[in-house]
Amino acid sequence: MQKKFIALCEEKCKKEGSRIAEGKEPRLPVWKKESTLNYEKELKILQMELLKLQNHVKEKGLKLLIIFEGRDAAGKGGTIKRIIEHLNPRGARVVALGKPSDVEKTQWYFQRYTTHLPSGGEITIFDRSWYNRAGVEPVMGFCTEQEHARFLHEVPFYEEMQVGSGTHLIKFYLSVSKEEQARRFHDRKVNPLKNFKISPIDIKAQELWDKYTIAKYSMLLASHTEHAPWTILNSDDKKTARINVIKHILSSFDYEGKSPDLDLKTEPEILYDGSKEIIRLEKLITEEKMA
Repeated sequence: MQKKFIALCEEKCKKEGSRIAEGKEPRLPVWKKESTLNYEKELKILQMELLKLQNHVKEKGLKLLIIFEGRDAAGKGGTIKRIIEHLNPRGARVVALGKPSDVEKTQWYFQRYTTHLPSGGEITIFDRSWYNRAGVEPVMGFCTEQEHARFLHEVPFYEEMQVGSGTHLIKFYLSVSKEEQARRFHDRKVNPLKNFKISPIDIKAQELWDKYTIAKYSMLLASHTEHAPWTILNSDDKKTARINVIKHILSSFDYEGKSPDLDLKTEPEILYDGSKEIIRLEKLITEEKMA
C-alpha cells in the first residue's frame, strides 16, 4: 500500500511539473482539519439564517442593536465580520467610532453614539460602544472618577429608554484569558498583516490586567439589568465563540422561514448570563484582596 501511495504521489508530481513547464500556475493541495470543515459548514448554515433574520427585521420595521465589548484582542472584530459578512449592507452596518473630536468632548457623553442608533428595519452592530467609559477610559485615565461614576449611574436609564422605544438590544462581552491575550498580542507583533492592530493601549493591557478586571466588574454590576442584560462569551476559542454568538442572536427571534432542524443550543461554558460572571468576579477580587 505504501509503495502504491508513493507511486501515486510521484505520478501527480510529474503531471504538476509538466503543467508548470507549460507556463501554467501551480496547483497546491489544500488540507483542512475536520474540525475546521465542520466549523465552516455550520457557519454557512447560520449565516443563511442571519439573512432570513435580516429580512424579518426589514419587513417588520424592527430596530436591532448589537453591542460587542471586551478586552483588547478578545476577538470582537472577527466575530462581527462573520455576522455581517453576507448581510445586505443597506440594512446592516457596523459602528466603530474613533477618538472623540474636540467638539464631541464638549457634548453630552452619549450624544455621538445616539446618532448611530438603528432606525426601523435596520441592524446596527457596535464594535465597542459607550462602554468605553466603563473600561478603557477609567483604566487609562482618559476620564475622571466623577465622569466614570456618572456614566455607571446613567447608562441603565439610557438603555432603558432605547428598549422602551422598541429597540431590540443585545449586549455581548467577550472574555479572553490573560494567557490567550498575550499570545494574540505576540501574533500581532510578528505578523506584518496584523501590525495595524497593535496600539499603545494594547501594550499596557497585560500590565493593567487587574485594573481592567475591577472596571469590568463595576460595569457589569451597574449595567446588567432586566431590560438590557449582558451575555458573556468565553472567546479563547474564536471559532466556537462565533458559532455561539450567532446561535444566541438567532434564538432571540422568531422569523419566517426559520429552519425547524436548526440547532440553536449554545454551550453553557462558552456563552452564559452576566450574573454568573458577576459572581465569578466577586470571588476572584475577594481572593486577591485576601492574598
